[in-house]
Amino acid sequence: MDEVRMVRDRYPEPAPPTAQEIARAKALLNEAPRRSLPRLRWGLGGVVAAGAAATLAFTLVGGNTSGGGNPAPLRTVNLDAKGAILAAAEKAEQQPIGKYWYVDHLDGQSYIMRPKTGTYAITGATSESFSWYGAKPGMGEAYYGRDLPAHPLTARDAALWRKAGSPSSFRVWSGDKYLTFTTKATKWSANGPERGTDPRGGGDFMGKSAKELQNLPTSPDELAKMFLSETEMKRAMGHLPNPRAELEQRFRQAEPYSDIMRVASLLGRAPVPPKVRAGLMRALASQPGIHAIGRGTDPLDRQGVALASDDRATTVTGEFGGPKVDQGTYRSRAVVIFDERTGALLSRQEELTKPGGRYAEMKPGFIIEYQAVRSTNWTDTKPTPPAELPFD
Repeated sequence: MDEVRMVRDRYPEPAPPTAQEIARAKALLNEAPRRSLPRLRWGLGGVVAAGAAATLAFTLVGGNTSGGGNPAPLRTVNLDAKGAILAAAEKAEQQPIGKYWYVDHLDGQSYIMRPKTGTYAITGATSESFSWYGAKPGMGEAYYGRDLPAHPLTARDAALWRKAGSPSSFRVWSGDKYLTFTTKATKWSANGPERGTDPRGGGDFMGKSAKELQNLPTSPDELAKMFLSETEMKRAMGHLPNPRAELEQRFRQAEPYSDIMRVASLLGRAPVPPKVRAGLMRALASQPGIHAIGRGTDPLDRQGVALASDDRATTVTGEFGGPKVDQGTYRSRAVVIFDERTGALLSRQEELTKPGGRYAEMKPGFIIEYQAVRSTNWTDTKPTPPAELPFD
């Protein structure tokens, strides 16, 4: 039986958005700002607060970028996650388990440079991590990392960078201090925290074995209960002593954002079977505050279908000594992009929805930070990090 055709027949194209839905979407963008929780990183075991210099997201735009770190206007399309989910189901029997699982990730942060010759955006704090894990305990695991060149965000940014004299280093305020990024890459390193080879490792994928991942349910409802339910969210807060009602309320407000980050973590790092992957995508698409927004492009210029969270406000003050030009309130949303052909995760990003503060000169669609999956797969030989850079 052609399961994909059967699902297509049972789930026809959705109707166009109603006037009420359009009005609600506009209201979200005009909602009064409120302080938000720190950005969160999700793993299978729970939630972890991100550091001051957060790891970054990926690029979703409604069309070609318009330069200056300012993508073309945001585009909302009445498209559910069905396309990516069906594609994942079609490929379900074509991705067997191998001996080693590897993951190649990129992350980066956008910074605003303000020389007299014209404001432009760069991607800095950019790094690449590569890791592999044996399918079973005792098969080994290894971790590598390298810094990638800081670079202008768009073609227009590159032109303004050249107009400013093509500086090879960028001094930026990040979190609570100044950092300097350069246009040079470093070599792969297996030294330092969480790097190197452990011959005794393997078989542990974010707290679960490969077999346990293969045996996860494929039902969106079961997966939502397992990973995205309010009970699971509160359990993930277990590391907080006696969380106050106010904190719980703020956490619930951040749930759509956190839902995206958790699913992105699961699909980006663990060898989740394609049918489970499809179920997780459907589970995410059905969560309150999550919206299908059509197709987008990630930082590596790959096309995919996207889901986004409700936006939320972030207010930057002078509490940590930051420059006055960075202070103020902006709004942003989390976006996740999937490969239409396989349902694989391409990237997760934080995207500007309402300019303000340090991003007052940017336009909606500007990518604040991203984390992209360059590649991830099973192989029968021990993987090695790629020599070539992921971008020019």
